[in-house]
Amino acid sequence: MKSSLRIGTRGSQLALWQARWVQAAITRDQPDITVELVIIKTQGDKILDVPLAQVGGKGLFVKEIEEALLENRIDLAVHSMKDMPAELPAGLVIGAIPARENAHDAFVSVRHAALHDLPDGARLGTSSLRRAAQLKHQRPDLTIVPLRGNLDTRLKKLETTDLDAIVLAAAGLLRLGLGERITRYLNSEEMLPAVGQGALCIETRDDDPRVGPIVVKLDHADTHHAVRAERAFLKRLEGGCQVPIAGHATTDGSRVDLCGLVADVDGRRIIKNTRSGPVEIAEQLGRALAEDLLANGADHILESLQSHG
Repeated sequence: MKSSLRIGTRGSQLALWQARWVQAAITRDQPDITVELVIIKTQGDKILDVPLAQVGGKGLFVKEIEEALLENRIDLAVHSMKDMPAELPAGLVIGAIPARENAHDAFVSVRHAALHDLPDGARLGTSSLRRAAQLKHQRPDLTIVPLRGNLDTRLKKLETTDLDAIVLAAAGLLRLGLGERITRYLNSEEMLPAVGQGALCIETRDDDPRVGPIVVKLDHADTHHAVRAERAFLKRLEGGCQVPIAGHATTDGSRVDLCGLVADVDGRRIIKNTRSGPVEIAEQLGRALAEDLLANGADHILESLQSHG
């Protein structure tokens, strides 16, 4: 008899692409396993008319899936890593982090070639406080328009509403074969990505002797080291959707280079720094970078945001 695995996933086109990628990788390695997808609707999928920063709470796109995992209704979960809160529920672990797609943000416009080409007062759509703060820092004249919905919806809004441009994660566009829609990639100087952006998270129960060894084969060491550094940085800052926090690490296999920032919501003040060190201390680097930013004034920004939250 063939054994089976159930993967929990959101139902968006991108989430299904990610879950099917994991499904295919497992069946390629172990053809005797039947892998099925279980679609679970999360709170973040249900609330589409309010910016995420106003919804509040952490884990808007993962909580219901994690509950299914804890209750044995699924055997593993596939998430976008940037949706993962810094702290996991007791009993769950990150079983694997596959090789990362492009981690950067993409500038998408029909009429304009780059951010600096936008006219004064241009309307730019984004669903992210992190992006909005960095955009306002460079271009205080821009009108930032909240943009929710799946990728297709957001791309359509660029064509059907009076938006001059939108900014999205490049990874989603590339995974769905929409790379030709990218007008320009934004480098880390222009737009530091979200923690975990471009990476997948395969989440499992920590006491599952069957699933753990299956998914660990999908882990990519360099991506894992980089994301560990980023998530340790996020955890120390206790960041969620309500705070403009960005963090991005790269690694050459032996060293990790991590850049992080905290901004106030209007983008007037950005506190940014970098740390580098051996991959063995990736998490210590993340915590140390967070301490650097806190000592340089990020503590005041975070306190004021949390008091207004």
